[in-house]
Amino acid sequence: MATVIGIWLAALLTLAIFSFLYGDNPFYKAAEHLYVGVSAAFWLLYIWSFTVAPNLLVGIQKQGLLGKDLLLIPLVLGILMLFRIVPKYAWYSRYPMAFAVGLGAGLALTGTTQGLLFPQIQATILHPFHSINNFLLILGVITSLLYFYFSREREGVMGWVARIGIYFIMIAFGATFGYTVMARVSLLIGRVGFLLSDWLHLM
Repeated sequence: MATVIGIWLAALLTLAIFSFLYGDNPFYKAAEHLYVGVSAAFWLLYIWSFTVAPNLLVGIQKQGLLGKDLLLIPLVLGILMLFRIVPKYAWYSRYPMAFAVGLGAGLALTGTTQGLLFPQIQATILHPFHSINNFLLILGVITSLLYFYFSREREGVMGWVARIGIYFIMIAFGATFGYTVMARVSLLIGRVGFLLSDWLHLM
């Protein structure tokens, strides 16, 4: 019985989301608000269960606030972040927010450098005539970089190199856009398959 109710609820919510194709309506708004609320509740419970409780609460029980991990610092920063709820003391939340943004930027910088930039540089150093892929990779990297070199007029050889670079950039943008569309179409196919198979039993 619970499975049947779950299938009908999922099907009705899917149709409510699809109803936006005919324009904004109360069914779509209700499904949208429900989705946002459930997502927020899920991530709140997820962060509490897998981050706060095992790392902070269990750590405080084992080593105290002033142990080797200095758990007093994240506890204070977390409490200050909750001050945003009170308008009079909301400015206190700027300190933990600044710390979180700075930490996130640092992690993103190192992650992007080690995960994307260095491997691309290493791949570019390969022998250009080892394969057609290496040749196209090196040509695309060099011409794309020179396209953003604005210290010289784009005339003669520089103009042709910049033109080749913009072609590679457009191909990359097109591939990214195609991948995004393909992912969305895959989601659509999945939901339509669910409606026809699990709900209506037509497949």
